[in-house]
This record gives sequence, C-alpha cells and structure tokens, in this order.
Amino acid sequence: MKKKIAFATCVQLGLSCIEEIYRIDGSLDLLITLKDEKAKNKSGRIYLDEIATENNAPLLKIDNINDQEVLSALKEHQIDWLFIIGWSQIAQKDVLETPTYGCIGMHPTLLPIGRGRAAIPWAIIKGLKETGVTMFKLDEGVDTGNIIGQGVIKLDQNTTATQLYQKVDDMHITLIAKYWEDIVNNKITLTKQDELEATEWPGRKPEDGEVLNNMTMDEADKLIRAVTHPYPGAFYRDGDKTYRIWSAKTNKDDGSIKLIDGYLIPIDYEIEV
Repeated sequence: MKKKIAFATCVQLGLSCIEEIYRIDGSLDLLITLKDEKAKNKSGRIYLDEIATENNAPLLKIDNINDQEVLSALKEHQIDWLFIIGWSQIAQKDVLETPTYGCIGMHPTLLPIGRGRAAIPWAIIKGLKETGVTMFKLDEGVDTGNIIGQGVIKLDQNTTATQLYQKVDDMHITLIAKYWEDIVNNKITLTKQDELEATEWPGRKPEDGEVLNNMTMDEADKLIRAVTHPYPGAFYRDGDKTYRIWSAKTNKDDGSIKLIDGYLIPIDYEIEV
C-alpha cells in the first residue's frame, strides 16, 4: 500500500517539488503553509492556494509547524511521511514522530558539510568548487539526520546566488523524482552522516552584505555575487550615502570593481527583494 504524504513549504524550492510530484503522477494528502500575512518578505515566498485547488488537496495555513493544529491534521489524514522543505522553523519531537515513518527535509549543501543557514551565499563566499542538495530524514538536530540521497552542483568563479538558487531548485526537483517511488513504497535506504566531516554555517543578515574598504577585490566580488537576487543585495557606504550593488565585475588590470550596469542603486530607493 502506498503511503500517505504531506508537504509543508512556503518558498519556491518546496513548490517546485510539489509541482514535480504531480508531474510524475504522485499525489499529496495534505499541504501545509504559512498564513498569508506571515513572512511576506521571505526570499522566494510563495502561496499554495492555486496548486491545492488544482489537485483537490487539503490546505492548512499555520503560524508554526509545531502548533497543535498541525499534529491534529497529520493524525486526521493518517500521514505516513511529512516533507518539510524551505521552512525556517525547526520541527520539534512531536511533529517528527506524528507521521508514521517521520519527516523528510532537503538542505542545499552536501551534508554533513554546511549545516545551518544561508547555504547558498556561504558556498559562494567560501569559494567552493562544488556544493549540492541533500535529501534526509529529519531528526531533532539541525541538518543532522540520516541521508536518503544527494546531488552535486558545480560552481565557478562567476557563479551568482541567482544562478545557484536556480541550480538548487533544479536539484530539488531531480531528487524528488529520483526517490519518490522509494519513499511512497517505503523502500528508502538511510545513511548516517559522518560527524567527523561536519561543519556548521551561521545565519546571515542583510547588514552582512556591506562591502568594506579593507576587503580585497576577490572578497568583494564573492560577497556581491553571494547576496544578489533573491537575497537583499550587497551595499557600500560612501560618506552619508549608501548604495545597493546587485552585480559587478572585477578588473584585474587595476584592481577595481566595475559595475556591470554602470551605476549603483541608492539604498533609499525601492529595493527588489
């Protein structure tokens, strides 16, 4: 008997997975998302009303993944697996244990490397040659659960957050398609993470995108590429003015950074997030 699956998300990465599930003729027994007024400025924020209606799937809008109404809905729909993807709230023990077999997440690094937050910007800032996406069974730790599968993504010295986000989105779709049948038929193989290889990356705030005078051209270039769309963008303070920088190009001849579009956008203008 195929398992009953629920899916919780509020960002594009999760919606892409849901769309792929329906594309490959899968089905979902419950969709969960944030209430409409919450996290409006979250990068990649999406809404599930349309896809829920199109596929006649129950849709639950919540404040927190650990709320009692979530537990009640999982029990009511007799959910076997719950996907939680692109969700900043940490699922606690009650949520993890309510589905028959547990919860599944995805993280945009090759775990156990890069546990934590801001995985896409950090991969660029750190100058990694490759990163990836890991599908894993959630436990009470942060990105510490047993691995179901991984996909590798290559980076180069020109990769931007915009490009990497799209590659991460594509890899989410690839992994969903690859492991969906194993999940619904309860045939997945779990591999423990190697704690000796584990690293944790801290969260980042918009103010961390400041380009400083003491940075090298390489450091400034990486930062600008790392926090461009869909993130808030890098910025530079010049006296009493602050400028937003979405893209730039390093000039190796004179050690300067040239703006690709030829101008800076003052921070007090309307900023696309």
